[in-house]
Amino acid sequence: MEKYNAIERGICAGKVGSCSKLDATDWLSDLRNITNPDEIIEVRFKNTRKDYYRNVNNLKLKPGDIIAVEASPGHDIGIVSLMGDLVLEQMKRHKVTLVNGDFRKVYRKARPVDIDKWKKAISLEHTTMIKSRQIAADLKLDMKIGDVEYQGDQTKAIFYYIADERVDFRQLIKVLAETFRIRIEMKQIGARQEAGRIGGIGPCGRELCCATWICNFVSVTTNAARYQEISLNPQKLAGQCGKLKCCLNFEVDAYIDAQKKFPPNNVPIKTKKGNYIFQKADIFNGIFWYSLEKEAPLNQVPVKIEDVKEILKLNKSGKIPEILTREIAELNIQSEDKLHNVVGQDSLNRFDKPKRHSKKKKRFARNSPQRKNRK
Repeated sequence: MEKYNAIERGICAGKVGSCSKLDATDWLSDLRNITNPDEIIEVRFKNTRKDYYRNVNNLKLKPGDIIAVEASPGHDIGIVSLMGDLVLEQMKRHKVTLVNGDFRKVYRKARPVDIDKWKKAISLEHTTMIKSRQIAADLKLDMKIGDVEYQGDQTKAIFYYIADERVDFRQLIKVLAETFRIRIEMKQIGARQEAGRIGGIGPCGRELCCATWICNFVSVTTNAARYQEISLNPQKLAGQCGKLKCCLNFEVDAYIDAQKKFPPNNVPIKTKKGNYIFQKADIFNGIFWYSLEKEAPLNQVPVKIEDVKEILKLNKSGKIPEILTREIAELNIQSEDKLHNVVGQDSLNRFDKPKRHSKKKKRFARNSPQRKNRK
């Protein structure tokens, strides 16, 4: 656990970007620092927290340096993640902590004693979290402590918790302060932030987006699934945090742009054979699938968007076509051509069938010299 937390905090061999989802590419690094003359630098602490400090001592710093910065109280240990003009742009996106209207200060580069104490504090985080959960359960508080972050000088700790309702944790703070002999700060986080701190593997087989790169969470609604013609199944749409998956928002704009020129799908199509009702859509191929009203949802027929518009115009003018589309056979052939056996030529249940021994092997066994010698 100590090794894992150390890697999470970014103690890598000079590679800041390889350890943090809060990393930002400094595309202004080769230009002269003009707009940031006061040398305000960005400092990262744990994988989900960073802040901004003023380099009052004009230290020669570079991204990846471990430094001691001002804290309340004492000092904290962090990693320089960004310098130069781009810091001012990043400050517009992230919250800045000010003391009496001014930035907090950078004290010095971290000494070996500071780093040893910092690593010791990191190693205490997991055991502190487990013990604090037990204390909260004993006090019968309806909350869950998801993570603990110690300050670099080991005098203060931030307890991140999740709760559905408002929690009175005044007694909890007293017990935690007496147990761990440190200053306590409680911070409430949401279900998505908790999943980002814990991490895991998503149904896509990759690491969770909230644990790797998502910093600002945007609300996700079921409309995103409706625009993409996704089945509204709560079990499939929910992520590991229990909320709707963030990735539902990734391609919504592309689907909305593609559907702008589509005809309405809530209007039935009238033909001499009967009324056809909309069933589903292949948005990027521009095909609507219809089925007869009395046969729905069976026997679905693919119809191109252009044909749907033409038939709806005929219906609006009072004309009823004989057939739904002239290209039904061609579309059916194309859809069959797209279906291939990706598993292979053999059947999936081929191993369930018992092997049959060939007659040649039996004959060979009967005429074998070993059998003749036995006789």
